[in-house]
Amino acid sequence: MALLSGVLLWLVAAAWSPLMSFDRSIARALHRRAVTEPDLVQANRILSDWIWDPWTMRALISVAVLWLWWRREWLLGLWVAGTVALGAVVQQSLKAAVGRERPQWPDPVDSAHYAAFPSGHAMVATVVCGLLLWLLRRHGLRGAWWSMCVAVAVVSVIGVGATRLYLGVHWPTDVLGGWLMGAAWVALSIGAYERVARRRGRNPAL
Repeated sequence: MALLSGVLLWLVAAAWSPLMSFDRSIARALHRRAVTEPDLVQANRILSDWIWDPWTMRALISVAVLWLWWRREWLLGLWVAGTVALGAVVQQSLKAAVGRERPQWPDPVDSAHYAAFPSGHAMVATVVCGLLLWLLRRHGLRGAWWSMCVAVAVVSVIGVGATRLYLGVHWPTDVLGGWLMGAAWVALSIGAYERVARRRGRNPAL
């Protein structure tokens, strides 16, 4: 994931022509459809701005962190909170560094602020859903409940990216970048935590 994220970042920053053409063709096709379907636009706005909004995602992970602290899993709770907070810093730093403009339409159906790459909605949803699934697995969730949670996470991550594209506020590679970078960030965080946890297990004084 990290390698793919890096390659995509480089291609977007370099404005590689075939990739830019792909982005424009998909974005235009979706926008032409969106302007003719106001009801579907409204449904996408509700999903994007409320159900899968980054602040909704952060509220969910905050509940998980409080639950971990209530269980006295202090380190794990701090680690999860730190992963989300630092992920937001990474995301905004990349936006500022790349400085990619969002799609511009003469008849927009929605608006958004800040630079386009990577999609904040897609990255936050990927980070939060990935961390929540990791926590649920660590605490023994299995069977039908686990399958249901995985399905909800997948639908949420894919769904929020789709809404951002349909509303015309992101290019396809913005969303793809958010997914890849979010997944890479979660994998990095989990791997680092597991190493710290093993070290603490061998030396409880740490």
